[in-house]
Amino acid sequence: MTAFPNGSAPATRSAGGQATVFPFTAIVGQADLKLSLLLCVIDPSIGGVMVMGHRGTGKSTAVRALAALLPPVEKVAHCPYNCDPAAPSPVCPYCTTHDAGESEIGPVPVVDLPLGATEDRVVGSLDVERALVDGVQVFAPGLLARANRGFLYIDEVNLLEDHLVDLLLDVAASGVNVVEREGISIRHPARFVLVGSGNPEEGDLRPQLLDRFGLHARIRTIADIDERVEIVRRRRAFDADPVRFAEDWEPEQERLREQLAAAVENLHTVELTDEAVRAAARLCVELAVDGHRGELTLCRAATALAAFEGREAVAAADIGRVAALALQHRLRKDPLETIDDDARVRRAVAEMIGE
Repeated sequence: MTAFPNGSAPATRSAGGQATVFPFTAIVGQADLKLSLLLCVIDPSIGGVMVMGHRGTGKSTAVRALAALLPPVEKVAHCPYNCDPAAPSPVCPYCTTHDAGESEIGPVPVVDLPLGATEDRVVGSLDVERALVDGVQVFAPGLLARANRGFLYIDEVNLLEDHLVDLLLDVAASGVNVVEREGISIRHPARFVLVGSGNPEEGDLRPQLLDRFGLHARIRTIADIDERVEIVRRRRAFDADPVRFAEDWEPEQERLREQLAAAVENLHTVELTDEAVRAAARLCVELAVDGHRGELTLCRAATALAAFEGREAVAAADIGRVAALALQHRLRKDPLETIDDDARVRRAVAEMIGE
């Protein structure tokens, strides 16, 4: 189905020390993963992406490739929460207590959450050194602060403690991190695209947590010989001269960059038709999806897809195209069912929408 050249190899550095990341547009296959990430960039309210796939299929590399594709962002200088100078967050502890000053340009934040991270490391805690040396209580921002306006990537999320996953999903949904402990009460902005990945052989998240990820992409090792050959060719070309390889793909990168920018700008002008909403609701009823997150996510993802493709309205066919990504992880498990969840969704789409 999909794969990355040479799995998830780290970025190579150019002679000038600049990290050169494998270009997003040079990725072979990975259609579901790439589309999921792009849709969440266009509309972060979709709720992030859960990626389950075989080892060595480059799940973490995909996130870094997308972040490198996006244009640099302007940030308030010295603000630990990466606030936008044009619209600082009203809950930012730094920007609400400092006059507007210098700004700086930097890459879109991509923060890795280590598997063994403590809750204090994630949400932030009392700065112990300042407390001991200066005798003052100062908040030390955690990983959520660094991830604001960027991506928070959790590898092996299915092995992370459930209470931490629940906390991360709550913050991702609200866009605000609230910390109350050790005499400190802090609220700070934490708007990020949450991307979790895992190996299905090591188990799934509890359904209650899995349901709260907006989209779910299943990644399998590519079986097509021609695509596997192309993976090797592109990876060897990148290893031999990463800077030149990136330059060769820059026209494709720029085209996608412009398409994304136009989609973000036009998202709120795209009409969500009654036909599309009804199709989403019918699919969720037909598949016995619990709750209403399913149709909400379907409608958001289909609207982002229409914006990405430059259309003014969402059609029922758009619902069908994103249905497997939005619903396969929300289905009730049927021990008598003989086909995979994504196949069940596609069968329902074919019967109801004709895709």
